[in-house]
Amino acid sequence: MTYVVNDACIKCKYTDCVEVCPVDCFYEGENMLVIHPDECIDCGVCEPECPAEAIKPDSEPGLEKWLELNADYAKSWPNLTQKKDAPPDAKEFEGQEGKFEKYFSPNPGTGD
Repeated sequence: MTYVVNDACIKCKYTDCVEVCPVDCFYEGENMLVIHPDECIDCGVCEPECPAEAIKPDSEPGLEKWLELNADYAKSWPNLTQKKDAPPDAKEFEGQEGKFEKYFSPNPGTGD
């Protein structure tokens, strides 16, 4: 098992999860984070830290797409090991449906 980041992170990109990760397995895209599934140690400390509830165990049904997306983008996006400020409009995007189709960006973030 590993944890994955889903579309609830898009445009919210809170980094509270990054701050508590003991193995630095988060990678930063332009408007979301992903978890490298081969680096995640399944400790679960990140899940309750996410205000957008965007982190789930991959054992939950329907997360296959997100496991694949996390694995793919963790290979090319920069590693993020320190908490950053959330986007100023993050609260406006919390809980929105269809964020992947509307807002997902394949572009990398800046990382550390």
